[in-house]
Amino acid sequence: MNPELVTLGETMGVLAASEIGPLRNGHGMRLGVAGAESNVAIGVARLGRRAAWIGRVGADAVGRMILRELRGEGVDVSRAVVDPDAPNGLMLKVQRTSATAEVVYARQDSAGSRLRPDDVAAEFVASARVLHVTGVTPALSDTARATVFHAVEVARSAGVTVSLDVNHRAKLWSDDEAAAVFRELVKQCDIVFASEHEAALVVGECAPDDAAARLADLGPRHAIIKRGGQGYAARVDGEAFNGAAVPVPVADPVGAGDAFVAGYLASWLGNAGPAQTLATANRTGAFAVATPGDWEGLPTRDELAAFARRTDAVTR
Repeated sequence: MNPELVTLGETMGVLAASEIGPLRNGHGMRLGVAGAESNVAIGVARLGRRAAWIGRVGADAVGRMILRELRGEGVDVSRAVVDPDAPNGLMLKVQRTSATAEVVYARQDSAGSRLRPDDVAAEFVASARVLHVTGVTPALSDTARATVFHAVEVARSAGVTVSLDVNHRAKLWSDDEAAAVFRELVKQCDIVFASEHEAALVVGECAPDDAAARLADLGPRHAIIKRGGQGYAARVDGEAFNGAAVPVPVADPVGAGDAFVAGYLASWLGNAGPAQTLATANRTGAFAVATPGDWEGLPTRDELAAFARRTDAVTR
């Protein structure tokens, strides 16, 4: 069966500290997996939609673990590439406090950074309803950047909706270099997600409502500003939307943006209207920050429905 959502990018092995506090004190570590695009694929799959991930993994224990974990979450990895000549990327994650995390990457010359246009299975992308990419992958290498633009071109030619989470990683490239690439990508996308800072890179400093409108003016039908604890501002088919964040105790802030995107895309794939789609995204993001892990705590449909009932009762 064809996927409804195809994502494209790098998935890494994650060494996560098992306790809260500075790493200098010494901690036990747990090995897991994470990547912005595969996090979204897992979130969409848990919410009942068919999701796939395309990327390169190392021919090593970490690469094998990534494919096993994604398969276990119901994500189609049949078009993933195993690279025999490069290791899988790794990241070190330290939970400095209950609300902040520090992340260190070891991804130079990783398998994921060697992604190239030939890795994109055109017929597979063309069979989907949505292609989702992020601004992380174009920063990894020239070939990875070319791969993202190629995949977007394939999707657009086939009439597939293209979704972009700007997801700027300042450690990978400069704001100026990133902004030029983001502007070109935004013009080719139907759905765009960005933080306030990321939107400013593309359309200049302005209020969240104006940022959403300016992003939409570049071409996307859906432009969503993710504001973290302050909620969201959006422009969908010319209509403005705003929402406050769902108040929850924060267990782990990493992965909240991916969860928001997953909730939005899963709801859109279920043909929900803009207000419901944004509400689902908002709740999915809140559910994620209330549980530890990049994706491990992402909700199923039943869990999200129960969460919505509880939080709606509290805020009424």
